[in-house]
Amino acid sequence: MSATVDAEAGVRADPAFRRDVLRGLAQAQKAIPARWFYDLRGSELFEQITELPEYYPTRTEIALLKQHAADIAAYVGRGRAVVEFGSGSSTKTPLLLHAIAPSAYVPIDISGEFLRDSASRLAATFPDLPIAPVEGDFTRPLALPSMAGAGLPLGFFPGSTIGNGSAFSSVDLLRAMAETLGPDALLLIGIDRRKPLAVLLSAYDDAVGVTAAFNLNLLVRINNELDGDIPVERFRHRVSWNDGQNRIEMHLAAQDDIAFTVAGQRFAMRAGETIHTENSHKYSRDEALLLLRAAGWQVEEDWADDAGWFGLYLARRSPPSIQD
Repeated sequence: MSATVDAEAGVRADPAFRRDVLRGLAQAQKAIPARWFYDLRGSELFEQITELPEYYPTRTEIALLKQHAADIAAYVGRGRAVVEFGSGSSTKTPLLLHAIAPSAYVPIDISGEFLRDSASRLAATFPDLPIAPVEGDFTRPLALPSMAGAGLPLGFFPGSTIGNGSAFSSVDLLRAMAETLGPDALLLIGIDRRKPLAVLLSAYDDAVGVTAAFNLNLLVRINNELDGDIPVERFRHRVSWNDGQNRIEMHLAAQDDIAFTVAGQRFAMRAGETIHTENSHKYSRDEALLLLRAAGWQVEEDWADDAGWFGLYLARRSPPSIQD
């Protein structure tokens, strides 16, 4: 489906973005999928988040990749194509590429401009490595470039992004990845674990307000791309722990009664009402193994930091059962 263009702003509006925003704002509990955080500015802000002292997932996962690079390489072997889902700035990727000497690198991301910039920077580090960026929504099966099929692909999904969805939607995502990668694929995935509440809350509500700016940028994007007039300054970033669902929740809370228009449709919110923008589910090791198994992935190896705050899992696509 092609994008439409806001003639006044000159910004290309993704029809799926428009659909999700209008549908989400019409709900009793307003909600917008977290994948729409990542326009260029949102991607830049998220990279800043990963460098904050409160944000433990990035540094913990990098430490695990460094510590276990040789173990990963011994299992994976050399010459596989690496397919990274949600490549971001590819800050962790060089650790993996140095370890396994892949035949090609295929980063996939929904933010095309940020994806191309990241791929260019990586190409400077690995000038002899074929790199083929794919702009797309990896929550659905995608056709990969031919270079990815030259070897048995290794999917790479770092950053604990799998926690953004419910268990059901995460299983669907992992199945879509399996279909994208093919029957002989491997997957290296980071999954965040439960930990002290104070650690979790500060990771998603940092002292200098970068995460707040990241959350509020979603409203800026809506205004820019969907001809909105949302009063961004009248919203606040709100973070809470949902114990029943084992997840951190991020919301945008209206500070007073407001009304606004998006794509020609009128919406109203009362003071205190929120737009639910992100979940981050936390899984024990056993829950992570079950999640992957339910999606058709069999974990072969897994590693965690000494505190048990974060898990890194290497899984193989399971052969179809007789019932399939």
